[in-house]
Amino acid sequence: MKTLNYININENSANAVVNSLNQLLADFQVHYTNLRGIHWHIQGRGFFILHEKFESLYDGMAAKIDEVAERILMLGGVPENRFSEYLKVAKLPEATGITCGDGAVKHVLDSYKYLIALEKEALKVAEEAHDVVTADMLTGYIAEQEKMVWMLVAFSTHNCNK
Repeated sequence: MKTLNYININENSANAVVNSLNQLLADFQVHYTNLRGIHWHIQGRGFFILHEKFESLYDGMAAKIDEVAERILMLGGVPENRFSEYLKVAKLPEATGITCGDGAVKHVLDSYKYLIALEKEALKVAEEAHDVVTADMLTGYIAEQEKMVWMLVAFSTHNCNK
């Protein structure tokens, strides 16, 4: 018995969604690990604010990773769980040596730029498959990340001269 038999998504369409979600899962895992590393190594001005913010971001990413993996399972796919395999597929680079606030914020903004574009691609695939649940999940991720981009840009470009 297959879940697809009950949720009205055909197997070919589900496979296309699964493929896009597996790409997202790999990049989410790299992003999560990068956020943890930045959280651990951040120093200097803004330490207290950024240390807490990066912890919040990686906690949120951990929840998204679980949600994406479970959605892949619901659609009849198999989520990858080996980091060695994520690194073969992910397009986000591993981050290392980021210790200053400006560099950390820039790295996170660049990561969000890529992830938001990837999520929008996956959203199109989900919409074509009439997979409203995956589309809703991805729309929520995009909305949350666009707001975080706005906040990080405001944090990094704020001008107190006025």
